[in-house]
Amino acid sequence: MTLDVRAAGDFDRLTPLDIVSALDAHIIGQHKAKKSVAVALRNHVRRRQLSPEAQAEITPKNILMIGPTGVGKTEIARRLARLARAPFIKIEATKFTEVGYVGRDVDSIVRDLAQAAYALVEEEQKELVSGGAAAAAEEALLDALLPGGTTEGREKMRTLLKDGALEDREIEIEVQEEAGGMPFNMPGMEEVSRNLQDVFKRFQGPKAATRKMRVQDARRVLHDQEATKLLDPEEVKREAIDRAEQRGIVFLDEIDKIASDDATSGADVSGEGVQRDLLPIVEGTQVQTAHGALKTDHVLFIAAGAFSVSQPSDLIPELQGRFPIRVELDELSAADLQRILTQPKYALTRQYAELLAVDGTELVWDESGIEAVAEVAERINREVEDIGARRLHTILERVLEDVAFGTDLGTVTVDRAYVESKVDAIAGDEDLRRYVL
Repeated sequence: MTLDVRAAGDFDRLTPLDIVSALDAHIIGQHKAKKSVAVALRNHVRRRQLSPEAQAEITPKNILMIGPTGVGKTEIARRLARLARAPFIKIEATKFTEVGYVGRDVDSIVRDLAQAAYALVEEEQKELVSGGAAAAAEEALLDALLPGGTTEGREKMRTLLKDGALEDREIEIEVQEEAGGMPFNMPGMEEVSRNLQDVFKRFQGPKAATRKMRVQDARRVLHDQEATKLLDPEEVKREAIDRAEQRGIVFLDEIDKIASDDATSGADVSGEGVQRDLLPIVEGTQVQTAHGALKTDHVLFIAAGAFSVSQPSDLIPELQGRFPIRVELDELSAADLQRILTQPKYALTRQYAELLAVDGTELVWDESGIEAVAEVAERINREVEDIGARRLHTILERVLEDVAFGTDLGTVTVDRAYVESKVDAIAGDEDLRRYVL
């Protein structure tokens, strides 16, 4: 079952079973994790059906995903947000430093979420005014093609335009460009630099510039500009803040890296300090963003980490308590990897077949070849380092290196013998496979 949810309202009608079914189309296995995120997101919908007093009291049940890299943690969160048409950001916990040190502060999480929400709402609103924007863009194209022309000449040009006869003609149009601001590039002070850039852009505003381009390119630019003119920026901001507050999803990756006692290397000056700075964001606070004040009380946080060195219990108790749902994702077996190669709509085997078909090579995957790739990936993961499904990319690149280098090769069948001829020598050499596979 594949679900295509175009509007945020459509998602409100989906049950947790529907959500899991939609995730199954893209992610193999990990049913426990899918079930947990489906329930958590459905509770977002359920809460909004209650009285305002009850809504204020019900907080989201944040999720902590535990499992090795490459098993689907990030993809589950990303697909969930896309399904819900919800503002979504993925951020690595290791990018932050505690207050008082040069580096990125945790409030940037909320600012990034607000920006993601604004972009999402703006896109939706532009779709709603697409018809009016297309008509206005057509008139602007006619002005550029036939400045000061007669009504009769303009209508003849309109007919040619609609018939596609003018797509490659070059014209000059006026393009609205954002002010560049001043080049504040201060190493280690990215947040300060970005804030100063925003201030200068706000004061300078957009500026117009004349650009030469083909009609087909100009149409897209003008359509976007005309759609922007039809929007109410303040209404977009209000809707964006509301969408972020009520539906926002933050995926906090590599949280295990700030749980370790030895957290003094890299950008993370103090893992415990970063945890304490994260706490008010996760508990619920208000942060001023470029689009307005955003409260995080009902934002859903999904944290993830391998926890191969540290343990969830190494997190400070207050932060542990804000992630009541804990899901352990399973390592991928050879059978799982084989399903990943074939079952998703855009499975890796289909991707490579379509890519090579562009150059006249028909790639045929024999079942024995798919089994061999999965078995090699599972063995290398077990014996070297477990990087999950990402191992498949490395092995497929090695197997198909010669085929991808050629063109017009006709039919190439990838069976077990073919796979083994490409990887056996490497897979058998422990030192070599650490670097190549």
